[in-house]
Amino acid sequence: MRDLENLAKFIRFLILVSSAQAGSGHPTSSLSATDLMTVLFFGGFLKFDVENPKNPNNDRIIFSKGHATPLFYSLWKVAGVVSEEELMTYRKFGSRLEGHPSIDFSYVDVPTGSLGQGLSMGVGMAINSKYIDRSFYKTFVLLGDGEFSEGSNFEAMQIASHYKLNNLVGILDVNRLGQSGETMLGWDIKTYAKRISSFGWQTIEIDGHNLAEIAKAYSLAESSEEKPVMILAKTIKGKGISFFEDKEGWHGKALDKEQLEKALKEIGAVDKDLLGKIREPLSSVSSEKKQTKREVSLTNYPKDIEISTRQAYGNALNKIFLNFPEMVVLDAEVKNSTFSETFEKENPERFFEMFIAEQNMAGVAEGLASRGKIVFASTFAAFWTRAHDQIRIAALAESNIKFVGSHAGVSIGADGPTQMGLEDIALFRSLTKSVVFYPSDAISTEKLVLEAAKYKGLVYFRTTRGKTPVIYGLSDKFEIGGSKILKKSQKDKIVVATAGITIFEALKAYEALKNENIYITIVDLYSIKPIDSKALIESTVDSKPILVVEDHYPEGGIGDAVREVVSEKGIKVYSLAVTKKPHSASSSEQLSYQELDSKGIVKRVKEILS
Repeated sequence: MRDLENLAKFIRFLILVSSAQAGSGHPTSSLSATDLMTVLFFGGFLKFDVENPKNPNNDRIIFSKGHATPLFYSLWKVAGVVSEEELMTYRKFGSRLEGHPSIDFSYVDVPTGSLGQGLSMGVGMAINSKYIDRSFYKTFVLLGDGEFSEGSNFEAMQIASHYKLNNLVGILDVNRLGQSGETMLGWDIKTYAKRISSFGWQTIEIDGHNLAEIAKAYSLAESSEEKPVMILAKTIKGKGISFFEDKEGWHGKALDKEQLEKALKEIGAVDKDLLGKIREPLSSVSSEKKQTKREVSLTNYPKDIEISTRQAYGNALNKIFLNFPEMVVLDAEVKNSTFSETFEKENPERFFEMFIAEQNMAGVAEGLASRGKIVFASTFAAFWTRAHDQIRIAALAESNIKFVGSHAGVSIGADGPTQMGLEDIALFRSLTKSVVFYPSDAISTEKLVLEAAKYKGLVYFRTTRGKTPVIYGLSDKFEIGGSKILKKSQKDKIVVATAGITIFEALKAYEALKNENIYITIVDLYSIKPIDSKALIESTVDSKPILVVEDHYPEGGIGDAVREVVSEKGIKVYSLAVTKKPHSASSSEQLSYQELDSKGIVKRVKEILS
């Protein structure tokens, strides 16, 4: 244990020096977990090829308490992959050692720091190891007691127990103090243990500064046969420095020069040449299997039959799986509504039920994506809004996740406003590098599911509850950033731009207006982000205005997407969107009430032209 004691002492030194150099950071939160992580990293429990952080057999380590980066980077410095010079760039512009872990640092799998998400991500990694790759790695998640108030942790604990993830180890750093005062339970380890064990976890209670107890806890965790394990470590915030040990008011504060000198005197002399040895993974890197790509055979739906886009989505998953064997499908207990059950029936080994816990499902998806999986995760469009924080972190991770929202808009009918996704386009449009699709029929749905799988990044796929006619054929092309011109002539006076369910109302409006010798262009904006700006601008020759029709709130929706790309051209953009509070009613009544039906479109076109 003497070597580990010396390493822990050196790591404490590095924590204080690097955060003081940065002038910011969380040294006290790092010091409470130093002994826990020193034993994990250098006591023979973490198995990791430091030369190849992407080795699929490496154990995974997640700092859910992501503010403890002074500790995280100091550990990797002692492991020999970060130099002292680089460590002193902590939190500086251009450094890969950011204030909270980001994927710019190659030893980070998932960005953390938005608290309460790391355990869900760990569940995704553990599911990948146990059920998909069937490999040997374990996933370790360092959690703060403050973040344990977040309900997503309990969602994660339930699903981890359900899937018997004995390869998942949580380490709860119970240091009693949060940012502004004592945590809800303080040092009440017994209550933590009672609550966590009630979710089906094995709990191990230890003194988080006793190296022998810590090592014994990791040994016990390694031998768990059926249950995930939570190590409950009673620790002291700011451990090792007397003037801020277990004292309020020190959270997130780096030391000034005088305070640093005082603290380093308490630590005493350290060997700055110390290096810690991390144990090699149990097996070598597995060779990649070459996948023979074949032509995907999509369904040739006959024109004018009616089928919902949500059903076509489920059919498409099975069609493309042969070409994308790394696919995984998740659902939040609405699989018979989103039609992801179609995939489950044929490929049950790649389907995982997440039950009604959307925040956790988003985190699990991110964990799976970090291990190289293409994840399709589905629920009602309205319910993704509660997971916005997890989704934005997935975007920062550049995660290869396809979020699917069914039952979008007022057109879902009598279920009422709580079930209507009316903010979802705005939510997903706001994310960096995201793609947003809103298909109208079964053919465009299947083709866009294929495009979503091809795209390496985050995609939002909006599907409709009701059945719609098939208007496209297999020869029609659909691509990211594309659109379709459904109606166009030299006589057109206005462009109606729309997507999804309202396309069919626009087509009815076209016929009604045509009977009055009024002609309109109709554009299917199935790719809302990126949007087909070229087609929009070309369709507005002679300064034709654009009327955007959408089953979504006006703020952040398709109308705003159109305005962003045509406003500089001086093109006038008008909008028909959901502006009245919806009520329970039939789909046709809902669209009529919001003036999104063919009559509403005809009326608005005439108003604009007059």
